Amino acid sequence: MAQDMVLRSDPLTVRKISDDRPWHWLQAGWLDLTRAPRVSLAYGAAVTAASWLLAIILQESDWLYLLLPLAGGFLLVAPFVAVGLYETSRRLQSREPVSQKIALLAWRRPVQVASFGVLLLVLHFAWMRVALLWFVLYFHNGTPPLDQLPLFLLDARNLPFLVVGTLMGAGFALLTFALSVVSLPLLVDRDIDVISAVLASVRSVLANPKAMLLWAGLIVLFTAVGIATFFFGLALLFPLVGHASWHAYKDLVD
Repeated sequence: MAQDMVLRSDPLTVRKISDDRPWHWLQAGWLDLTRAPRVSLAYGAAVTAASWLLAIILQESDWLYLLLPLAGGFLLVAPFVAVGLYETSRRLQSREPVSQKIALLAWRRPVQVASFGVLLLVLHFAWMRVALLWFVLYFHNGTPPLDQLPLFLLDARNLPFLVVGTLMGAGFALLTFALSVVSLPLLVDRDIDVISAVLASVRSVLANPKAMLLWAGLIVLFTAVGIATFFFGLALLFPLVGHASWHAYKDLVD
C-alpha cells in the first residue's frame, strides 16, 4: 500500500508512505513522459539549451568560475521551472488535453505559483551571494588564474574550500527541497495560499524522512548526471523528475 498511516491537519492531510515509494514516482513519471513526449522533451530541450547558453556566456565573459555555484543554484529554481510539467501530469491524470502552450502558461494559474517562484529566486540569489563570499574569503590572498582554476580547486590543499562549499550548497538545496517538494504541485492543483502549501511540504518531509531523503538523493543524482553529460542528459532527466514530482505530491497529500 502507498500509505501506512495518515497525519491529519486542517485543511490538508499528509500521508505517511513506505520508504520505497520514490521508485514508483519515477515509474509513473516515465509513463507521463511517454504519454506527452512533445511537451516533456520540449521542456528538457529548453533546459539543455539554456544551460549551454549560460555556459557560453560565462566562458566569453571570463566568469567560468561561476559555473559551479550556478549549477548548484539550478537545484533551487528547478522546481519552479518544472511547473508546466506538473500541469501536464495533472491534465493527464484528469484526462484533459495537454499542449506546450498550456504547460508554458501554468505558472499563471494561480498567482500563488508565481509568488512562490519569487521565493525560489530569492533563495537562489542568497546562495550565489554566500558562495561568492566564501570564494572571496578563502582566496583572500588573491584568486588563482581562471584558466588554472579547475586544477587549483582539485589540489588537496584546497579540499576545505570544496568541502565547506559543498556543505553550504547542500544546506540551501535541502531547505529548498523541504519548502517546494509538495508546495508547487499543490499550488498548481488547488486554490490554496503559499504558507499552507509550504507547511504541507515541510510536514510531508518530516513525516517521511527516509522516503524523502531517497527522493532528494535521486534528484541530486539525476541532476549531476545531466550536468556531467554536458547538459544533454537534462533533456530526458529533467522532465522525468518533473513528472515524478507530481506523483510524489499526489502520494503525500490527500
